[in-house]
Amino acid sequence: MIHVTRKVHFNAAHRLHNPAKSAEWNAKTYGSCNHENWHGHNYVLEVTVAGMPDPDTGYVMDLGKLRDILDEKILSKCDHRNLNLDVPFLQGIIPSSENLVIAFYHEIRDDVERAAAPGARLSCVKLFETERNVAEYRPNE
Repeated sequence: MIHVTRKVHFNAAHRLHNPAKSAEWNAKTYGSCNHENWHGHNYVLEVTVAGMPDPDTGYVMDLGKLRDILDEKILSKCDHRNLNLDVPFLQGIIPSSENLVIAFYHEIRDDVERAAAPGARLSCVKLFETERNVAEYRPNE
């Protein structure tokens, strides 16, 4: 199995807040990430496709096509946006890194797997919120 990865970055604001909980609960649970006027991150997103190379191209996934999918499906919608307010496919979720990797996976999976080599699959979506805070979604593990 070969794994190929494309890395992109975007900047966005968000607020971690559960509207079903009290202000006190949110402040205690999320700390400064619950700031009512939002806060931002310089996110790094890594998307990995796993499979065997197509015999005609030698590619598991043309990384230019993967770049284009990420530009259309994630960056154009999330870069320099408020993830709580501006991104339709994120509506109704708490935009933690954990929830974001799941949402990103579902937003791109079909397009990635259509463009990849036969039998290849979207293997991992990894989001660096900071250099020290990372979430990965690997649905097939």
